Amino acid sequence: MLASADEEIDNTLSELLFSGFTAGFAIVLTFIGYTVGTATFPNNRFLAAVLYPIGFMYIILGRYELYTETTLPPVKLVLTRLASLPLLLRMWSVVLLANVIGAAFGAFILANTHVLTPAEMEVGAEFLQHGLELGWWDLFFKALFAGWLVAGVVWLHTATRDTISRVVITYLVFFTIPVLNLYHVVSSGAEALFVVFLKTPSPGVLTLIYEFWLPILLGNTTGGVVLVALASYAQAEKRRYPEIRVLSTREMLFSLKGGRPFETPRPGIQLPENGGGPEEESDTTR
Repeated sequence: MLASADEEIDNTLSELLFSGFTAGFAIVLTFIGYTVGTATFPNNRFLAAVLYPIGFMYIILGRYELYTETTLPPVKLVLTRLASLPLLLRMWSVVLLANVIGAAFGAFILANTHVLTPAEMEVGAEFLQHGLELGWWDLFFKALFAGWLVAGVVWLHTATRDTISRVVITYLVFFTIPVLNLYHVVSSGAEALFVVFLKTPSPGVLTLIYEFWLPILLGNTTGGVVLVALASYAQAEKRRYPEIRVLSTREMLFSLKGGRPFETPRPGIQLPENGGGPEEESDTTR
């Protein structure tokens, strides 16, 4: 888990932006799939959600940067004092911004073309209305459980070794979100932006942000960080490598330090010359 976190937080700004944009644009596949499914099977929630996971599968299996999916590993670095809080917040901000821009680009295309039929576009616009009818705190708690599910995908993937298992886990987890009527911040953002670009009568942008998108953002973050990262940190033994210096309190709060430099020794596994069992690697390769 820490190795994955180290890789995430070491990404450059341009890598985060382009990868996050691609992930946000891919979320539109989820919006299309869910819209078509709901229009086709309006009275069957299970069948309506069959195509919902498609965008998320493209993102996670393709290893693109998605805000909720990348919350867990970097938080582990901060909790073990191997990365600073500002560095974590910078990564989150860049990824979330790139996700929203990518989702906005896809939503604009859908709202101004005929990819969806008029009936399907009407159904897609209704997703936002249903969310607004729930209220702030209901959206928050629904998003909290969605954040727990999404961040948990990272945890479950560490226990799997083959692609088939990862595909099944990813599909089942994200299929659960629409079936339980939960909310994800990026896919819900695509739904709201779609309504905005349709130019139909709708609440103002500020109202959509505060009444719809903000509680989902906070709920997803709370579910991903508190219910998964903190719980797993409390249950797991903290392991530190002697060659890595932990950050001081000042560095934790006010610096952008974190991630291991290229020349830092990294733990690994190699087979000894006598053909015995695995032992810890002693060289300094990345």
